[in-house]
Amino acid sequence: MKTALITGASSGIGLELAKIHASKGGNLVVVARNKAKLEELKSDLEKQYGIHVYVIAKDLAVPNAAIEVFEETENDGIQIDYLINNAGFGLYGKFEHTDWLEESNMIQVNITALTQFTKLYLPGMIQRKQGKILNVASTAAFVPGPTMTVYCATKPYVLSFSEALNNEVSHYGISVTALCPGATKSGFSVAAKADKSALFQNSKLATSEEVAQFGYDAMMKGKQVVIHGILNKFLAFIVRFTPRVLVVKISRKVIDK
Repeated sequence: MKTALITGASSGIGLELAKIHASKGGNLVVVARNKAKLEELKSDLEKQYGIHVYVIAKDLAVPNAAIEVFEETENDGIQIDYLINNAGFGLYGKFEHTDWLEESNMIQVNITALTQFTKLYLPGMIQRKQGKILNVASTAAFVPGPTMTVYCATKPYVLSFSEALNNEVSHYGISVTALCPGATKSGFSVAAKADKSALFQNSKLATSEEVAQFGYDAMMKGKQVVIHGILNKFLAFIVRFTPRVLVVKISRKVIDK
């Protein structure tokens, strides 16, 4: 029975990933700020699947929160077999007007916490010569994003980090998968103040459940980079051959309200 640690597990893709893993008979460590939602998730999944869910309410925007989570799991003797770095958030608005504290917290969650969790749990996986890591990036990893400047800049980091690390650790029997979803039906757009953006006005957006299943399956197969959706795959491919000036202009048009 494998135990997965999932950050940002209280809603959206993270919540669906938790449900999927529980349905496979796996135990969970769920991490998010909202303790009430995590406790509700714990109750539902334990009752439905007979597995164990360990709740850790933690704000990953606080420096070294990942260390506190790691120490708690270590002290309780919980072995993490699958690390799913899902937590992340965005912010809409021109850089000159956005709030630095929000952006600093975004960098802390999207980049620093993700990297720190990986740094902490990877040695155990190497020692056991098995483990899986799923890092949730975005199609934003392939294009700059005017009016979501900092968010879109965090995602190429996640992609590059995941690809390079997968190369380093694959010979240990460990895989690192970067999941790159496009715009998804979840609470992300509202929290990012981007729900009026053209990007999120498409009625055919993928659901969190669809993206989570796609990402979980890719993690289990040990894939390196996966992009959800045929159109998203095409766009990620075509930007390689498109002048960067034009890519940025198109991206701005797509994201703008």
